[in-house]
Amino acid sequence: MVISRSQGHGAAHARRIRDWLHTFLTTQQLPVHRIGQPNTSLLDDEDFALAIKLHLQSLAGKQQHFRAQDVVDFVETDEMQEKMNKAGFPRRTISVRTARRWLKQLDWRFGRRKNGMYIDGHEREDVVEYRKAFVKRWMEEYEPRMVTYDNDGNVVKTPEGFVLQGKYAGQRFRVLLVTHDESTFYANDRRQTAWLHTSLKATPQPKGEGESMMVSDFLVPEWGRLRTEDRSIHLFTLLLMLTGCTSDARLFFWAGKNRDGYFTSFELLAQVDRAIDVFEEKTNGFATGLFMFDNAPSHQKRAPDALSARRMPKNPHPDWTSAPGAPQMRPGQLPDGSPQQLYHPDDHPTMPGWFKGMEQILRERELWQDGLKAQCAGFKCEPSRTDCCCRRILFNQADFINQKSALQELIESRGHICDFYPKYHCELNFIEMYWGAAKFQYRNTAKTCSSSAMEKNVKACLDSIICLTFCIRRYANRAARFISAYAGGLTGAELAWVNRKYSGHRILPQFMINEVKASLGYI
Repeated sequence: MVISRSQGHGAAHARRIRDWLHTFLTTQQLPVHRIGQPNTSLLDDEDFALAIKLHLQSLAGKQQHFRAQDVVDFVETDEMQEKMNKAGFPRRTISVRTARRWLKQLDWRFGRRKNGMYIDGHEREDVVEYRKAFVKRWMEEYEPRMVTYDNDGNVVKTPEGFVLQGKYAGQRFRVLLVTHDESTFYANDRRQTAWLHTSLKATPQPKGEGESMMVSDFLVPEWGRLRTEDRSIHLFTLLLMLTGCTSDARLFFWAGKNRDGYFTSFELLAQVDRAIDVFEEKTNGFATGLFMFDNAPSHQKRAPDALSARRMPKNPHPDWTSAPGAPQMRPGQLPDGSPQQLYHPDDHPTMPGWFKGMEQILRERELWQDGLKAQCAGFKCEPSRTDCCCRRILFNQADFINQKSALQELIESRGHICDFYPKYHCELNFIEMYWGAAKFQYRNTAKTCSSSAMEKNVKACLDSIICLTFCIRRYANRAARFISAYAGGLTGAELAWVNRKYSGHRILPQFMINEVKASLGYI
């Protein structure tokens, strides 16, 4: 004890000195210090560690969460005690603290679960059917006409020219993807985590999300945002400026009552029309734009005079239109391909300018059957029947089925291609990653007190991402990997792991898809 205290230690150190002395008298060996030497752990045994890992994966898969106490209980089982004996460790238990340390060594971290890809409705039968058709169009019709890049911006593939036929005949061969989306920024959406001093008191916070500002924009993998260069003023750009238009397709919209109102299909059509002008000025007319949109109802809205049997009366009507104030419905198409007027001529002896009614329309198509009702109760027809009522028959006519949305009609009338992503598949629209990166920057900025300051702040955050063109191409490649995986037969639940493992590829080779299927037990 005297020696221990002379070195500044206590009784515990004195006992250690006594142990060292007894060991030396017995073995004639001096004690060896263990400073800097790692401690051995049960997890160093691969079989033992593997059993712990499999047990944790099973708990996480079944229960979605577990406790450190579950690891303690698992180690106490006879199976694990036997493994410990084989590894040369005596039978023992562990504490909860040791279990937490083991969890960290096995790369488990306690925290809030992060949201991944939403799958509600993702694998619904009708959605999967549309997705398959979309992926087929992409792989066979769109991508063969595109220049593709790797994550560093290097050209991977240049398309080989071929003759365009069918609905694409007469188009410019080169296709540039132009993807669209809207996103909303909120004034009170700010970073919530920070280093806080213990003396800091809770401060009152504003209620709600605060003032909102919607941004509607287009991205192109080749150059980022759909806009012309500010430094090069072409004749077309001057014409846009003189007519009050802009050389930037981006739109800021203050949605709400007593503000800009609400962003409807009419505002979108005006923005798309301007975006096509910017695209053609930017490309000098050498490329066809593939304008892609989310499958939202506002994007699928038809023109006011579009064919629709939804509200048609069965009998003639003097002034029927599809909606109050809407124009007369456009002509349909008879089975022989000739146009069919849905309204009587103005010089008709008894019904000048009247709507003919569904019965007369079906008679002219030679589809009328005696006793047909206007529609089944609640329009809930038997799924297997297509001739049970007037409305059902018209719904299944080719000209009514093939009626396009107003957005698609506008874009195709300008000589470009319009398509829609599958519902619930936001992972295919790479602009979503652009919004996420911009909002990450926005949350780290200082809080603003006025609409003009907020708009300036949002613009700066959006433009800071666009300056990194390679980021936009990386986003586009990530979305392309999803499409490639869907083309290989994978489903949404399997794609998150695939995209992390093969992040350097734009298109997944077949051997990679086979590897994924093998790991999941499909082959």
